[in-house]
Amino acid sequence: MKKRNGAVVVFSGGQDSTTCLLQAINNYDSVSCITFDYGQRHKEEIEIAKSIAKKLNVNSHKILDINVLNDLAISSLTRNDIDVPSYEEHNDNEVPNTFVPGRNILFLTLASIYAYQIEADTVITGVCETDFSGYPDCRDTF
Repeated sequence: MKKRNGAVVVFSGGQDSTTCLLQAINNYDSVSCITFDYGQRHKEEIEIAKSIAKKLNVNSHKILDINVLNDLAISSLTRNDIDVPSYEEHNDNEVPNTFVPGRNILFLTLASIYAYQIEADTVITGVCETDFSGYPDCRDTF
């Protein structure tokens, strides 16, 4: 099968983005990753992303500091003074306090800028509506 040119994968190190990365490696000549440090509590994801990208020999892996998101977005994922709710506490009719407004659109915008700079023609992100978290930016309409 003929591979396509380059791709940039928005890569958190989680299962969705790792699946996307593996698929990109199989389908593109050149694959780069971009991981965002936005002050999230689960910083281990960044270390896991580094490890996986290295193990899979991606062309490049950029870690981009966008902690400015914390100045605008109030979320339990970025603020230690807000409790992360348990699964049982989640109300399907409300957006959970773990939602970081604008996060995915910002990730895609910055990944697109990076892709342009390295001449990659595709940006890939892995968001999963069926693993429904209540996040508006993980839905098909987004």
